[in-house]
Amino acid sequence: MLRRTLSGARRTSSIFIRPHKQSIFSHVNIPIANTCQRQYHEKVLDHYSRPRNVGSMSKTDTDVGTGLVGAPACGDVMKLQIRVDPSNNIISDVKFKTFGCGSAIASSSYLTELVRGMTLDEASQIRNSEIAKELCLPPVKIHCSMLAEDAIKSAISDYYAKNPKTPTTDLSGKGTEPPGPEISTG
Repeated sequence: MLRRTLSGARRTSSIFIRPHKQSIFSHVNIPIANTCQRQYHEKVLDHYSRPRNVGSMSKTDTDVGTGLVGAPACGDVMKLQIRVDPSNNIISDVKFKTFGCGSAIASSSYLTELVRGMTLDEASQIRNSEIAKELCLPPVKIHCSMLAEDAIKSAISDYYAKNPKTPTTDLSGKGTEPPGPEISTG
């Protein structure tokens, strides 16, 4: 009985082992990986694969400003921290942690290199278009550079909140109007 069951199993299994007829598409040789691959600019790939200034600083330090921003549409979250020299308002150190896509990480990394050594006023003038242009971000990734701009402004605002006696800068990015000539009436 066992021998007959095994021989029957061999016969049925041989049905599945037979080679199938070739598909009508077997002659088409399309490298699928190449057709679906998106190309990022080498600057994005560089900052994504070797991000600069990753880390954290103590939020309780008075010379540290922390900006935490996020994009609800895509789920990217960016934390940017700046250490400011109180004697001259120059950003002496910058750290970031970003949870998001490669463009968000690259935008954060590039921003940290950009703002180090700047005054708070200079850093507040940074626009997302600057970051997007430098990294050659495609239009669908512009929101990543907007996150970076929002993060630096938020970090500067936090620094000013911790140091109310520090003269503030214009965070709108429009700058202040230079004083006009004084006109005497008399």
